[in-house]
Amino acid sequence: MALTHEATELAHELSAVGADAVRRGLVLASGGNLSARLDADRFLVTGSGTWLDRLTPEDFTVMRHDGTVEAGCPRPSSEWKLHQRAYAARPDIATVIHLHPQHAVLLATLGIEIRLLTLDHAFYVRSLGLTPFYPNGSDELADTAAAELAMHDCVVMRHHGCTVVGDTLEMTYRRALNLEDAAKATLLAQQLGDTETRFPAEHLPTLHHA
Repeated sequence: MALTHEATELAHELSAVGADAVRRGLVLASGGNLSARLDADRFLVTGSGTWLDRLTPEDFTVMRHDGTVEAGCPRPSSEWKLHQRAYAARPDIATVIHLHPQHAVLLATLGIEIRLLTLDHAFYVRSLGLTPFYPNGSDELADTAAAELAMHDCVVMRHHGCTVVGDTLEMTYRRALNLEDAAKATLLAQQLGDTETRFPAEHLPTLHHA
């Protein structure tokens, strides 16, 4: 079954984000996956093996939350459970972005805390969840990430990637970008000999962004 007009429009929006993420080096080849909630029972997710900088509407699958494929690409991403569980854990979110940002994954895998150092880091990322490694597409991966996403908007999965959620696609992608920027800044701070500096905690409750 072909995608509806609404799903096709969402597919185009997700495709633009996917292409930008590849240009920025946040994911390589056929890694990563993107999704958007369609309604209470369905979501749109990238298909299996798709490259995020080559997406067309035909590369997206409409799925029900019970795992049934309803329309579009017949083979959804192997990480569809990651998206399904994220939507179940967070009724307030509209999109899920899963990428493989090099610096964030490296620091998390090495056990180095990713510090929020700038206003943008604090505003967009706010707090960060962390999970151990579980195999790609597994229930363990989806469940542990969802448990962290119930408390955070960003989670880094060691040896793997990150999953970021939000109430709009723009906000979700801004969070993903700032997560990787925070990791890069943390690494630079470490190289400069600083292991303590963080964004002032007393400003977090009343944080506003221009």
